[in-house]
Amino acid sequence: MSNAMISRVEGPVLVLERVFNAPRELVFQAFSQAEHLKQWWGPRGWEVPFCSVDFRPGGVWHYCMKCVDENQGDFFGFESWGKAVYEEIVSNEKIIYVDFFSDAEGNVTEGMPSPHITMTFEALEGNRTKLVSRSTYPSEESLQTVMNMGMEQGITETWDRLGEHLQAIQ
Repeated sequence: MSNAMISRVEGPVLVLERVFNAPRELVFQAFSQAEHLKQWWGPRGWEVPFCSVDFRPGGVWHYCMKCVDENQGDFFGFESWGKAVYEEIVSNEKIIYVDFFSDAEGNVTEGMPSPHITMTFEALEGNRTKLVSRSTYPSEESLQTVMNMGMEQGITETWDRLGEHLQAIQ
C-alpha cells in the first residue's frame, strides 16, 4: 500500500489521509510532545526553533516555523507562528483543536482562516496507523485562501517528514 497522502475537499472541509508504518501510539505521541514536533513539523527547508505544548483540553500548542533553506528565495529567514487550542483529546485515538495563525506572543492574527481540526488515529494490521485529518474552515473561500498559500504542498512535505521521523525513532 502506498503511503502517499490523499486529500479531498468537501465544501469548507479539507480531508487528509495517510497511512504511516508505525504503531498508533507512536504516531499519536509524535503529535502530542514538543520534542517530537520540533523534529518534523513544517515543510522541507523549515525548522521549529520554538515549540511549547500544553497537551490537554484547553491547553495551547504554540510554535514558530522558520525557513532555513536559502533556495526558497524570499521565504529564507521568514518566520511563521502558529497556535492551536486543544478542545478534546482521546489518548491514541483523537485530537480536536482550533488552529490559528499567531504572532510570537501567541496573539491570534486577525483576518486569517482558523480551521477546526479533528485528527483520528486508526490502528491497522502490521503496526501501521491511518491518520485522518478533517479541517473545517469557516467558509469555502477561507479554505481556498490557505490552499492558494500552498498549504497542501506544505502538509504533504510535513507528513513526509513525520514518516521519516517515525522510521528513525522505531
